[in-house]
Amino acid sequence: MSTRMSFQVALNFEDGITRFVECRPDETVAEASYKARINIPLDCRDGACGTCKSLCESGSYDGGDYIDEALSEDEAASGYCLPCQMTPQSDLVLRIPSSSAAAKTGAAAHSATVAAVKRHSPTTVEFALDVDDRDALDFLPGQYVNIAVPGTDQSRSYSFSSGPAQRQISFLVRTVDGGAMSGYLTERARVGDRLEFTGPMGSFYLRAVTRPAVLLGGGTGLAPLLSMLESMAQKPPAHPVHLLYGVTTDLDLVHLDTLEDYAEVIPGFTFDHCVADPDSTARNKGFVTGLIDSSTLHDGDVDVYLCGPPAMVEGVRSHIASLGVTPASFHYEKFTPAAVRQTAEAA
Repeated sequence: MSTRMSFQVALNFEDGITRFVECRPDETVAEASYKARINIPLDCRDGACGTCKSLCESGSYDGGDYIDEALSEDEAASGYCLPCQMTPQSDLVLRIPSSSAAAKTGAAAHSATVAAVKRHSPTTVEFALDVDDRDALDFLPGQYVNIAVPGTDQSRSYSFSSGPAQRQISFLVRTVDGGAMSGYLTERARVGDRLEFTGPMGSFYLRAVTRPAVLLGGGTGLAPLLSMLESMAQKPPAHPVHLLYGVTTDLDLVHLDTLEDYAEVIPGFTFDHCVADPDSTARNKGFVTGLIDSSTLHDGDVDVYLCGPPAMVEGVRSHIASLGVTPASFHYEKFTPAAVRQTAEAA
């Protein structure tokens, strides 16, 4: 067991809001949460009722003492745990069975300064922020924040394209005509501008890599996958990871050089891309579904992470179902040009 003074525990609530607490190896997750004024569900506090039962999606821990009625052997073997009894042996990610409001908490608010704005193409802009208190911002690779659009009363949701350990955070945005954030980024944004955002949020994030993984990104759906890859570069996985990236035209292709760099530093990482436009110069023309077969999916022994426009997400899900392959886990996120973000997942 590590001799670290404390571990970071991510509490992901049903409404997608994530809060982080520091937990010592000699205290329970429930104790650490309450010290941070986050009231996760509790009743008996001694492993008898199961009220606090949660799913541990990443990390190792001592499960503590409890009775079978509170947590069965099968549940424990599937990763379920009792925060009132468990003590951490590493950083943890827990899925908490309540809303953040019920736990008397909410999304954290942050202020930042625009550090860079890069127009990759007529369709894609990337921007970077220096956060005022970067040490207070924690997130899981794949998550997003809600950013207030300067000069308006609107906000937009964007996934981090940077990794949790990087000091400067970044976002990849597809521009749309008439879009509030698109207009700001393409017409008014300047280095030094001030921005406000809340988060992190979302249930689309990288879990512990315990088997091969396939990452699928459509357009700027590549952003959260870049965040995952940066995390893997810091802590290389023990299993192969393959990324498939699909766009509409050659102008939409970004960060191929970044993917090449990750292929050099992440053992077992490979990638391929395709372009739907038949006039593309890309080697693969068409949709990402043309690059997916049962061997790509390791005949089901695979974790799939899929992010892109709704049509692309549904097309991939239907294609995988048609192959007769059921991935061990399937996490997906749909995004639209509007502020509303839809997230879902299926085990």
